[in-house]
Amino acid sequence: MQNLRAELAEMVDQAEWEWLMPHVQRDAVVMVDPTLDLLDVGVAIASDNVLAVQQWISDQQLSKPSAALLAELGSDRTRRFNALIVQPYVLVQDLAA
Repeated sequence: MQNLRAELAEMVDQAEWEWLMPHVQRDAVVMVDPTLDLLDVGVAIASDNVLAVQQWISDQQLSKPSAALLAELGSDRTRRFNALIVQPYVLVQDLAA
């Protein structure tokens, strides 16, 4: 598990919303609530921790981008996010939050 966490930590990077658009279009972007640790979420998804992931979804801490957020970001394409790719998903956490 430590090796996985270390490996994922190396893959966390910042991305502008515009760079994420191709992933949004293929419905692969998952918004991670700022109260969660992006690496914890990545490790849970990569290690198939269904219980944790389901709990975060139930608590609305993991979600697809809402229509309201997509509309807001349409005019702010340079807004930055922390991003982590855990195939087939791109986990993103808003830096402005």
